[in-house]
Amino acid sequence: MSSQLPGQSQNLALEARNVKKTFRQGPKEVRVLHDVNLKLAAGKSLAIVGASGAGKSTLLHILGGLDKPDEGEVFVEGASMWALSEAERGLVRNKTMGFVYQFHHLLAEFSALENVAMPLLIRGVKTADAVDEATQILGRVGLAERIHHKPGELSGGERQRAAVARALVGNPRVMLGDEPTGNLDERTADHVYGLLLELNQELNTSLLLVTHDTRLAARMDQQLELSMGCLREIG
Repeated sequence: MSSQLPGQSQNLALEARNVKKTFRQGPKEVRVLHDVNLKLAAGKSLAIVGASGAGKSTLLHILGGLDKPDEGEVFVEGASMWALSEAERGLVRNKTMGFVYQFHHLLAEFSALENVAMPLLIRGVKTADAVDEATQILGRVGLAERIHHKPGELSGGERQRAAVARALVGNPRVMLGDEPTGNLDERTADHVYGLLLELNQELNTSLLLVTHDTRLAARMDQQLELSMGCLREIG
């Protein structure tokens, strides 16, 4: 059953409509998001900037179907995420979306190759095919000579590039990043950011990142600021 609304654009990779989210802190309710609206066109890049605690990560989790808004809706390629069952949302996340975070979240006991191949294996891809695809994407992020190294044997920048490779394996159509360069020095952060934008263009993967770094955000196609629970255009 289709959950696409009449008139929903086929050229939008991701859309949020009137998203609201409130958290309870003791006896108080704190409204984190107020009527948030955004559109990410297919193949484009979008940065959301804001101070720590502004709600950027909360918004990203809602956009990725990891957290439910109190009100409003999220559409991924025209399909309503919250009209889907939990299992169907999981399938969308696995096949359509890639995630990369400030911390790499690589599994320490596995090599870079095994970490990157894992999403494909979970999806049911044959081991040989998963290994081949993981090897290729690791090569694209400059880790061809490091595929058999475990995370503890990689530098910070190499670990984050492996995390990018894991997010991109299987060619997801939408990639979400939560401060993906936040733990890196400026030079390494520039390199990883450049890599994300390069892959965005080469693979036509729609890219949405939340960051506090306005200098890096300025390299994206569009920049929005999240402040007082609302989004506004800044570039």
